[in-house]
Amino acid sequence: MTSRREGDLLPEAIVYDGEFVDDEPGAGSGDAHTDAAGARGRRVSRAARRFAKGTATAVRVVAGHTLPGMRHIWALTMHWAALRYMSQEEIRRRIVKKQLDQYTDHRDEARSARDVTLKRLNKMVNKAVEDGLSQPEKARLRELGAEADRRRNALAVLNAMPFTPQQPTAGQVDRRRAIQGAARFTFVVAPALGVLATLAVTAPSTVLVAGPVLLGSGWWFTHHPIPLIPRPIPAELQIAELETPADDQIEHPAQDGSDAEPPADGEAMTGQAPVRSLREAASERQAADVLARAIRAEGADLAEVVTTSAEPWGWSFYIQFDTGSPDELNRDDTYKALITRLRLGRSGLLVEGDPDAGDSAYVRALLRSPFSPEVVGALPYRAPLSKSILDSADFGVAMDGTRLEFSLAGLMLLMVADSGGGKSGVMLAMAEVVTACRDAVAFNLDPFGTGVGALGPAITLSACMDNEKINAVLTFLLALCSARARLRARYGWGNKWRVSPEHPAICVFVDEWPQLSDENKALLIRALLLGRKEGIWFYGGSQFGTKDHLGQAIGPKLSGRLLGACRRVDVTELLGGGAIAEGYRADLIQAATHNATNDAGQIYAHGLPGMPNRPIRYQVREVTDEHAATVGAERAAAGLPDLTHTLTEAGLINQYRDLADLCAADTGPEPAPVILLTLREAFRAEGDPEVLTVARLTDRLRDQDATAWGKWDERADRLAMVGRTLRAALKDAGADVSSTRLRHLPGEPTGYRLADVVEALETFL
Repeated sequence: MTSRREGDLLPEAIVYDGEFVDDEPGAGSGDAHTDAAGARGRRVSRAARRFAKGTATAVRVVAGHTLPGMRHIWALTMHWAALRYMSQEEIRRRIVKKQLDQYTDHRDEARSARDVTLKRLNKMVNKAVEDGLSQPEKARLRELGAEADRRRNALAVLNAMPFTPQQPTAGQVDRRRAIQGAARFTFVVAPALGVLATLAVTAPSTVLVAGPVLLGSGWWFTHHPIPLIPRPIPAELQIAELETPADDQIEHPAQDGSDAEPPADGEAMTGQAPVRSLREAASERQAADVLARAIRAEGADLAEVVTTSAEPWGWSFYIQFDTGSPDELNRDDTYKALITRLRLGRSGLLVEGDPDAGDSAYVRALLRSPFSPEVVGALPYRAPLSKSILDSADFGVAMDGTRLEFSLAGLMLLMVADSGGGKSGVMLAMAEVVTACRDAVAFNLDPFGTGVGALGPAITLSACMDNEKINAVLTFLLALCSARARLRARYGWGNKWRVSPEHPAICVFVDEWPQLSDENKALLIRALLLGRKEGIWFYGGSQFGTKDHLGQAIGPKLSGRLLGACRRVDVTELLGGGAIAEGYRADLIQAATHNATNDAGQIYAHGLPGMPNRPIRYQVREVTDEHAATVGAERAAAGLPDLTHTLTEAGLINQYRDLADLCAADTGPEPAPVILLTLREAFRAEGDPEVLTVARLTDRLRDQDATAWGKWDERADRLAMVGRTLRAALKDAGADVSSTRLRHLPGEPTGYRLADVVEALETFL
């Protein structure tokens, strides 16, 4: 009810809420016990209603905080079961990855088969070295050698085959997703739901445990939902072999659900910053754009970057010009400018003209070394007498992954490289192959070092640091060329020597060619012109490739030419004036130093049998001195090819035995006489003047041996006695040094010239 207003301090109306209860007739006269029971019932009813209301409120609150999460759990389960967390691109990569795994497994199986065969072969070789072999065992050894060759060749063929996957279509990707999704729902989701339902029916107590867990999970996912979008592509699928092909037709929706268009060709961007170097490029599109802008900025009329590929060592491109020539990129000024624009190392850009398309070229940008140990591979083991010189041998790898594989048969070869360029190492690698052959022997010539002597007893004949021995070997080989020509005509063998174990080839390794005497250079050049048909083949090494160092302009005439780190003039001398523009940039290869390997063993090759003439770098596998010594001893123990039969037929067996005795004899230089060394040291102590008088020499000699040279100190003819004794000592020592009258000095004293002393010393070195 309401009350009227009474006074200004009261509100206009006061409303009272209350409950009007009509007394039932006769209530006052009812039983008191009945009234108490009714009151209790009403109180219970009100409490029940309040409890029900509270319970309903709690259920609504719990449901509001858990049901969305539980629905999200179900959606997440179906998201997983239907593979919706994988993008189209990831599924495509997984399909291609399966092909890559099969590709790799085939090679692993071939490699394992090869290794098993080599172990068996090595075991038999060791037995041969220790105990010898019976005839059946020798036959088995030959069979194992042939099997090892087959295994190795099969592996080489497999390794040479590039990985060319069959790219799936969009329909195939969708079918893969549907099949795997159905399998997951049928064999994972449905059985899991069945197990949960069975437990709830047969063991209701599990609900007491599972219920809170389920509610807690629902509450968590309500407040922390997981976005149901495709995930980023896993790192193990982001490898070069699985990259999206240029003609890919599969749609790749953006992960954020937007329909953003890709940037235009001229808008290579990383975030908002323009990509200015190949090191910053994160995609093929960006790398192609960086290269195109750099080439056009140098005034070249580039039509397009046709293809772009990410490589383990950087980027490779195939480009096409509208006008002009790709060779212009190898001009010094253009090349250096491109290096700067692309932010590459000084030798980090290689341009190879396409021989089949004059307007196109291959461009390789090196961000790191292209010849990691995994790319180059391990040096293959070659058992004694397991190869033929007519077979191809695997020496290394090109930077595009192709094998450096060729035969040494019939090859007249010149390797040019600066000191530290790996020249001796390349020649040792070739000699290592020769000494594993059953139909070839190795000769070793080096006027200034030991050549391929690291192979030790596996070298049939060696003449090093002795021009007389080298002269004798070359003279003998020329005589053998003539004798073999007569035998070839007698046997009716046609225009070349038929190489066999009975008539083995002779492979001659000549290192430090420029250090040969003029006479030996002439003999070597004549042998190069005559030896190919007669199975006598030469492999020369030199720091220079020009006529003034080789003796004649013979380099361009040789069939095989290898160039390591060398001068530009050596490149053009051996390969022609346009070689630099074509991409033969041996002048950019860095030779090794005492502390850094750099590019040692990297070469350009021209004229190798079975290999294309391409301006591409190769890395020759290193043969360490330790490995060479090990296999050299093993091959010598197993027996080297015998020259006796072929030399007897040629009528030169006795001459060869005399030559072998000469080369085996210790004909090293005699030690320099003490008096000559003392005289040289006196000049050095005086600062190496052109002349020294006997008076000044006397003081130096007396300081070193006062007893011998100071016994005339009290005599007036002291200098005359010292001069007479010095002449006698030099004559007795066999040193051709004469005193001379120094007429340009006051008193015209007697003395000795430094040039005469040095020349005399050189005869003993």
